[in-house]
Amino acid sequence: MTTSHQDNAGVILPPPLLYLAAVIALVVLRWVWPAPIFAASTVALYAGAILGMAALALGFWAVLTLRLAGTNVDPRKTSTAMVTAGPFRFTRNPIYVAFTALYLGITLALNCWWGLVLLVPTLVVMHVGVIRREEYYLEKKFAADYLRYKNNVARYVG
Repeated sequence: MTTSHQDNAGVILPPPLLYLAAVIALVVLRWVWPAPIFAASTVALYAGAILGMAALALGFWAVLTLRLAGTNVDPRKTSTAMVTAGPFRFTRNPIYVAFTALYLGITLALNCWWGLVLLVPTLVVMHVGVIRREEYYLEKKFAADYLRYKNNVARYVG
């Protein structure tokens, strides 16, 4: 038996795939037209590596926090708990902040302006096609608890 209502956020695509597509486009565009950000690529490489490691740490912390709370990490699946601990105390979307920071780290490591150009449409799709849909879903599912959380914690960084 199927129902017309799915108990999930209805995101347009898995966020890792969106960022992966942007990284692939960045690599292709860099190959076609390098467009370096810095003259010294060594500085960019180290800065990108540091940012990438920090992003991975944030992402792992957020995933661990969700799993310890017993809810799904994948936004295409049902949310079984509202999580406000760990990195979710500082941002409502720590995994997406981590994806963006990792993407910026890759952009720096590759030392290419195309990464910044591609980040704009990536963030628009994330905001409209993923995050806004998740927020709507969580408002319906957790009602006043989520609205209170939403009013007290920044969507991205605060």
